[in-house]
Amino acid sequence: MASMSRTTSSTDTTTLLQQAAQSIISGSTKSTLDVNSLVSAMVTARTAAQAAALTTRQNADNAELSAIGKIKSALAALQTALAGLSDGTALNQLSVDASGDGVAATVASAKDATEGNFSIAVSGIATGSKISSRAFAAGASPGSGTLTIGSGSSSMQLNVSSSDSLSSIAKAINTAPANPGVTARVITATDGQHLVLASRQTGAAASVTISAGAGLDARLNTASFTQISAGKDATFSIDGNPVTSASNTVMNAITGITLNLTAASVGTTQTISISKDADASVKAINDFVTAYNGYISTAKGLTWDATQPSGKQAGPLLGDAMTTSITTRLGSLIAQGITAGNKTFSLSAIGVNLKHDGTLAVDGGALKTALTGNSPAVSALFNVKTGIGAALNAFVSTYTKSSGSIDQRTQTLNAELGKLSDQATQLTRYQETLTRQYNAQFSALNRLMTIMQNNTQYLNQLFGGGGLSGTLRGR
Repeated sequence: MASMSRTTSSTDTTTLLQQAAQSIISGSTKSTLDVNSLVSAMVTARTAAQAAALTTRQNADNAELSAIGKIKSALAALQTALAGLSDGTALNQLSVDASGDGVAATVASAKDATEGNFSIAVSGIATGSKISSRAFAAGASPGSGTLTIGSGSSSMQLNVSSSDSLSSIAKAINTAPANPGVTARVITATDGQHLVLASRQTGAAASVTISAGAGLDARLNTASFTQISAGKDATFSIDGNPVTSASNTVMNAITGITLNLTAASVGTTQTISISKDADASVKAINDFVTAYNGYISTAKGLTWDATQPSGKQAGPLLGDAMTTSITTRLGSLIAQGITAGNKTFSLSAIGVNLKHDGTLAVDGGALKTALTGNSPAVSALFNVKTGIGAALNAFVSTYTKSSGSIDQRTQTLNAELGKLSDQATQLTRYQETLTRQYNAQFSALNRLMTIMQNNTQYLNQLFGGGGLSGTLRGR
């Protein structure tokens, strides 16, 4: 235990030794001697100071480690809220509306789509191919051989045995790993059973085909099937320009926009309106303000919490240089604004105000007006190069990134806790050694006192008397 300080209170140790001696003397007169309690008390007195110091340091490091973790979590939440504001996507979101039924439009790529109105006239929607066989007797075998099923340019082959029926063939088609996109069903009608094949894909190119090889009933050829519906492409126009699509989900006919057509749209002309989504932008900024205020609240609670009772207001990060630096720099970036041209814009220009307690407050009306009115303050404050979002994100990243400032500090604290744990283990071993030493000493003393007591009894028997002064008598 060279690294452990063994300085203890000499008064406490002396007192314990006096108590031990008195107990031993009492033991010689047949009084009860609680050696274990005495040894435990002496070991505690010898090591209490070191144990208390280790516990204090461990508790302080654990509290600091927990606090640093909370700071990182709050900064990570802020960085998440800043993502769309730093790359410009949050303030460039679009909304799409259709004027009628049967046409739904969504933004697939906000960076590619542009605001505007488009007239869409739908002539027909895409449909899938479906064919039905002639009637077969229920459970009848169609023969044996190779059956080829196709849809468009894809096909598969199926080995049919004489024990198969239309039902087992349909099941085999549906479960085949190489299925080209065909669904098979058996319909039982008044004239018998029919094999119905339908393409899972829409469009003129996805027609269903079937071909019966040698040994199979010729009724299993496409030519013998009845067409229930032909595969067709969707046909429509955008601002008078004709468009066809094999699918009713039409991508990029309008750049960055996905259209979804249903039967209700056939024969209609509708207007698709694409505009800035102000509500999404308002939400993005409100989310940022909430996350920023969340960090401020967390930092205050971990440094000095005035809401706590006197004596409990100081937090584990009171006076912490890193926390102070983060809070100060964030406040500075918020307050300094952004200069564009010869004018400096602050967040207050769009209704986001910095309060005296360091938090932000949103004036909803002013914010909505700035966003819908294309205020130059919005584009300046959140430009992707030098805007507030980009600056805050870059600063926060130095702390939240892997192996960043917080991770390095966490590693340091964990290393120190590891050393303290080793010291605590050494102290425990030292306490065990002291316990063995004290027990051995008391055992030796007890043996000595037993010998002395036996000698006293012998002398009393030899000379008579009770062994007290003046009671010895000659024989």
